[in-house]
Amino acid sequence: MKKQYTRKTSITLLSLLLCLATALPVSAQHTRFSATEQASISVPTPGLFSQSNTFNIDFRILRDNEYSFPLPVGKATAKDGSLEITTTKGDAVKAMFNGTVRLSRHTQQYGNTIVIRHDNGLETVYAYNAQNLVNVGQRVKAGQTIAIVGGEDGRILCLFSIMVNGGKINAETILEPKSHRLRKQVLQCSKKGSHVSVSVLNAEQKKGLSLDPDDNDDNDFNNGSMLSLDLKKIEEQHWSYPLPGAHVISPYGGRGGRSHAGVDIKTKPNDKVLAAFDGVVTQSGPYFGYGNYIVIRHAFGFSTCYSHQSKNFVKVGQKVKAGEVIGLTGQTGRATTPHLHFEIRFCGRTIDPSIFFDHANHTLKARVLNVQKGRRVR
Repeated sequence: MKKQYTRKTSITLLSLLLCLATALPVSAQHTRFSATEQASISVPTPGLFSQSNTFNIDFRILRDNEYSFPLPVGKATAKDGSLEITTTKGDAVKAMFNGTVRLSRHTQQYGNTIVIRHDNGLETVYAYNAQNLVNVGQRVKAGQTIAIVGGEDGRILCLFSIMVNGGKINAETILEPKSHRLRKQVLQCSKKGSHVSVSVLNAEQKKGLSLDPDDNDDNDFNNGSMLSLDLKKIEEQHWSYPLPGAHVISPYGGRGGRSHAGVDIKTKPNDKVLAAFDGVVTQSGPYFGYGNYIVIRHAFGFSTCYSHQSKNFVKVGQKVKAGEVIGLTGQTGRATTPHLHFEIRFCGRTIDPSIFFDHANHTLKARVLNVQKGRRVR
């Protein structure tokens, strides 16, 4: 929304620049498009950089009804910066953000295709549709059905892309394909000549925290520094209770006069086991009394272990995201009933998973952990 200012004294140089950067993409709301815009998938957005060579898009402030994954029940696979989203015949394709339909026609290369110019300055492309359900100039809302999914080479899918100023950007910069979640971050678009660069603002400007070892610098931790981890800052897309709907059948610590290195939780046979945090798989396969066993390495000396699965779905070296299905509950190894034995380790030593998780409510606890290499978690 554009704002009017009447007193020059109320406007600092910084606030003026921010207002320009925020207002700039709103020009995308216009409903009149040239013949070239209506005929071509990749064309520059008129006026996008007319007032400034840089603008930011803050995805952290979007409400739930202002974003939708294009095929909410589909399976997304990254391909050349786009996403191939496979699903079932007749599924509905949804608009990602609020915006205006710029192109809706049959194209020689991608069949029935839709391009939506969004109010935030981005454009999204939905290709291989069986039927387009919107017209050029039509305003659409996030989550609104815009097409019926079609396919290519006998497969039911939508080829989905994201553009800025007519150039495709890597969809994974904005989306997490496996979880379908929008990355809660600030995206900066800068024009340099005819090229537009897209970057994520540095970590100090981001709200969230994850335990992904690739997203964290472990140097201070490895050098022996004490670190404080505020679990409240781990965003929802970066953690998951490993077995939703489960109840505890054996707690951490004592069980039958012997030490129990994890917690046993149970739902039903062949239920989905989820990765608790982002990380890298370091072990997957049969392992003595653990049966089918998975170990995932996280940042700051932490790892999680999952055992007794009837089947493992991940391999050593594979990167996984929190909430990703990594196996199915089972009774392999020394298990008397189908369940998940779940462990959390710090620097190779088991710790009580209830330090992190409230097992009764299947939530992450609101607490700050002080961690130091070679010491206990406090």
